[in-house]
Amino acid sequence: MTWDFSTEPEFAAKLDWAREFVRAEIYPLEVLDLDHAGFRRIAKPLQQAVKDHSLWAAHLGPELGGQGYGQVKLGLLHEILGTTEFASYVFGCQAPDSGNAELLAIAGTDEQKARWMRPLLDGELLSAFSMTEQGTGSDPRQFTTAARLEGDEWVLDGAKWFVGNASRADFHIVMAVTEPDADPHHRMSMLIVPTSARGITTREIGLMNDPDHKNAIWSHCEVGYEGVRVPKENLLGERGEAFALAQKRLGPGRIHHCMRWVGVCRRAFDMLCERAVSIDVHGGPLADKQTVQNWVADSAAQIESARLLTLQTAWKIDQVGAQAARTEIAMIKYHGATVLHDVIDRAIQVHGSLGFSTDMPLEQMYRWARAARIYDGPDEVHRVTVARRLLKQCQPAKVPTEHIPTRRAAALEKFRDRLEEFSAAQ
Repeated sequence: MTWDFSTEPEFAAKLDWAREFVRAEIYPLEVLDLDHAGFRRIAKPLQQAVKDHSLWAAHLGPELGGQGYGQVKLGLLHEILGTTEFASYVFGCQAPDSGNAELLAIAGTDEQKARWMRPLLDGELLSAFSMTEQGTGSDPRQFTTAARLEGDEWVLDGAKWFVGNASRADFHIVMAVTEPDADPHHRMSMLIVPTSARGITTREIGLMNDPDHKNAIWSHCEVGYEGVRVPKENLLGERGEAFALAQKRLGPGRIHHCMRWVGVCRRAFDMLCERAVSIDVHGGPLADKQTVQNWVADSAAQIESARLLTLQTAWKIDQVGAQAARTEIAMIKYHGATVLHDVIDRAIQVHGSLGFSTDMPLEQMYRWARAARIYDGPDEVHRVTVARRLLKQCQPAKVPTEHIPTRRAAALEKFRDRLEEFSAAQ
């Protein structure tokens, strides 16, 4: 099997434009003291520039207002966008809105697409994906938030945890138990819940990288739903199919995360190398110290391995679909998260106290990188998934397949006639 990650010159030119645009127009936003509303205002003209270059909402097909680039091209674009947390919003592919738009595209009715998806794609609405619950870990079969049908309305009760942008969203897509007697994978459904509905409460949660929950892009909340009523037609997809829909949403999304991590790594790597050639200690530049050289070499190899593994996974999704690439999707998640941590950690170390200070972006990158091993499923679960899938391909053997005495006996039998001819000739 061969893989092809090449792109035509026209798309390569778009990537060049995006790279320069992100550095010149979006990096400066990082050092401004912007709140969420201020950032949205200043991003408007930047979003229009992205649309003018046909890079807006690149994760979607043309029929939905996107570009239909496929996962490989999208991965290459996300590698550029990942260098700053502000870029995905400017390019119309920020989480959780990008995944929710895909969900609505997959399962939404025409009315739902018109009311929720189109404004979401245009950047007029914001959304949240309300799935996880406290104490359930990575096992959605334990969710207790439930909805019951009363006449023409769903009545929703329960609590969700760590819901991205819940307090800023115009609507939530909520996973709730609607079929309590069904098998574990068919108990839940998805509901579109406008945040204007009565009975919704949110509490913003401070994070390791945002303890005061003042981030201009992201917020995370604990959400309560108490007797929340929504129309019957707000059911997204079929009853009992939330688990399958969630997998369609989360699987390809991990490709985007992993390529963004590669972008973060490259930025941290550039800082590492710049520092190494800029500082003299103990009679010479840091770049001449073997330990620092090892850090540079190991980081470069790790970044390239994560990049190629992610692109190969993207290529496989483009060729045969996300379902057939589940092993690779799980693999890049835990491998990429480890590389992300290691590269940033070395960059901080080479900067010393400066890297630990807020005068450099590394400490914030480091704190946010820690979450990579948790969200979209903890690394431990993905490792188990990969191991189980690979081990299923193996058959037990009483005698090891590579057992040399057994192989020798088989080889002697296979070549007996020729060996006898050689012996007779001698």
